[in-house]
Amino acid sequence: MARTNSAVAAGPEIVSGPAATSARPPAQRRRLRKRIELTVLLGPPLVLFVGFVIVPMIFAAWYSFYNWNGFGPLNDFVGVQNYQGVFSGPVFRESLLHNVIIAVLSVVIQLPISIALALLLNRRMRGRTVLRLVVFAPYVLSEATAAVMWLLLLQPGGFVDALLKGVGLGGLVHAWLASTSLVLYTLFAVITWKFIGFGIVLLLAGLQGIPPELREAAAIDGATPWEVTRRVVLPLLGPTIRIWIFLAVIGSLQLFDIVWIMTTGGPADSSQTMLTYLFFNGVQRTQFGYGATVSVVLFAVSFVFALAYQRFALRRDTAGAVTRAVG
Repeated sequence: MARTNSAVAAGPEIVSGPAATSARPPAQRRRLRKRIELTVLLGPPLVLFVGFVIVPMIFAAWYSFYNWNGFGPLNDFVGVQNYQGVFSGPVFRESLLHNVIIAVLSVVIQLPISIALALLLNRRMRGRTVLRLVVFAPYVLSEATAAVMWLLLLQPGGFVDALLKGVGLGGLVHAWLASTSLVLYTLFAVITWKFIGFGIVLLLAGLQGIPPELREAAAIDGATPWEVTRRVVLPLLGPTIRIWIFLAVIGSLQLFDIVWIMTTGGPADSSQTMLTYLFFNGVQRTQFGYGATVSVVLFAVSFVFALAYQRFALRRDTAGAVTRAVG
């Protein structure tokens, strides 16, 4: 009896060594494993993002306070003089206006066309796969290839002029890339041809996520096809449309390849964009400090738009996605 009492008084034995490791709670082991996985998976992309995005942004902001031609040390500190020159320069204001015009035209013209073609290509019909391929094919081409191709087609006496004359519309022939009042809209037509396929594929993906039972139920209730589209399909397609608008506006603010190859911002700066203005002043004129200033302003414009759009347009969509993922 005394032996039993002494054993009880001794209390539980203390486990050490491998046994202690195996006795670690399962929840703690899962948390440790998750941290290791996040470190391994997110570490390399984070290093690349910091090295190729954050660090260049910091250097660009630093260079924007200097008058630097790209050679030698940074000695000529000018403060905010470069920013004053950017905002007071009429060419930059026109360039910003051109980007805004293309962004507005993208939403007003490209979006309805993309929705209409997506609704058409979403129907079951003969040759639908071929039509989808034809619509998406221009997006596969590089911007340089598309720009050179359209530059040859739109040159005076080129294929477009010959085609218009051949169908009896010779009065519509213009200097497509040499008219200061027409060149921006000519470029927008080329941009629409190039990128509208991406929007259509994006909208088709959104249409595939709409249950067909909802359309059938609306049709049974007596709704016409137009009412089904307007009251059922388009509201459910809203998140995809908002994402498309965001991508279209950001892409419009970053136009460079097609514009530079086809017009180099001319004639008389009538097709200049912020990026072509940056390249002309920062690289060709070797004013790298001024070019860095334009890049900072372009980043600020894009960043402010992204934040505002996230706050007022995408907040409900992203909140719903997070809620569904957590649930």
